[in-house]
Amino acid sequence: MGIVDFVVLAGILTVSLGVSLLITVPLTGALVRLRANYNPRGLQLDAEGNIEPHTGPVVTSFIGMLRRVKRIEGWAGLYKGLMPTLLFSLVLTIFAVTVLDANSPSRAGRVDPPTAGVLGTLMYSLLSMLVSLPSAIITYRSITTPYKLPYFRPLYSLRILLTPTERKRPWVLYSTPGLLTAEMLHVAYTALLLSGLRSLLLPRPSSEDNTFSTFRFGFYLLAEILSTAIICPLEVIITKLAIQRNHAAPEYNSVEQEVEDDGLDGEEYTEYAGTEEDVIGLRHEKDPYLGFVDCAKRIIEEEGWTALYRAWWITMLGGIAGALPTAMA
Repeated sequence: MGIVDFVVLAGILTVSLGVSLLITVPLTGALVRLRANYNPRGLQLDAEGNIEPHTGPVVTSFIGMLRRVKRIEGWAGLYKGLMPTLLFSLVLTIFAVTVLDANSPSRAGRVDPPTAGVLGTLMYSLLSMLVSLPSAIITYRSITTPYKLPYFRPLYSLRILLTPTERKRPWVLYSTPGLLTAEMLHVAYTALLLSGLRSLLLPRPSSEDNTFSTFRFGFYLLAEILSTAIICPLEVIITKLAIQRNHAAPEYNSVEQEVEDDGLDGEEYTEYAGTEEDVIGLRHEKDPYLGFVDCAKRIIEEEGWTALYRAWWITMLGGIAGALPTAMA
């Protein structure tokens, strides 16, 4: 690839990335907020054991959350999470242009995983998940925080989003109770089961048997649609666990929470994104989820099983969109 080709390709990728972020960041923000919103369906107890009625926001639809964000926080609220998303996307774009075969990008606008079979796809997906997990955590927290985050003061923002424990020992993010388990289950189901089924039913165009079968494609599409029942709850659990901060000190285990000075003065916390109310309700940090199973169980007990299927149709549309390129190949 020559210098001119490289510059042209970089320019095209930059423009497409900018347009993509302008559209996807507000939609992703509304989705993350909707799934992260803590909305217990009944009475709860305060720290002294007294009955305390829940007074947080009740938002049950994706469009409703989008409108609520715009009403309370304005356009700035809609684009919360822009900077971490932009930085991580730039890293991936540069990696794609300089390291991978950028002359043959995928139809979805991202680099395709190596064609090394199901196990190769699984290992690739696991590695990608481990690399991107800290970025996903920071992005989710920047979206759900009630505080204003300046675009060009990353250190200040990290002091709000991460606890002192997480800043001193960043690897603690990987030990967030239940998060890695949920992510690995998500990757295993999508990269192992669904990818294996796709390889079996829908051979790649470069293979010898590249005859398109309407029956096989319909069967795979049905499998993608039915998989929403498994994938959507995993995505909701991942969202709720990702925004759960780790306060563990050396003398505590990974799930116990202690009061910890975050190094910020009180006046630095006075600038809220919303002037009158918070967009969503957040679970108290002194009552964390203790793991993957505990998170799923308590969501069902406190918020109802339907909370696990918030914006399920977006997950379903994502599965359908992933299957369509095969039909158009």
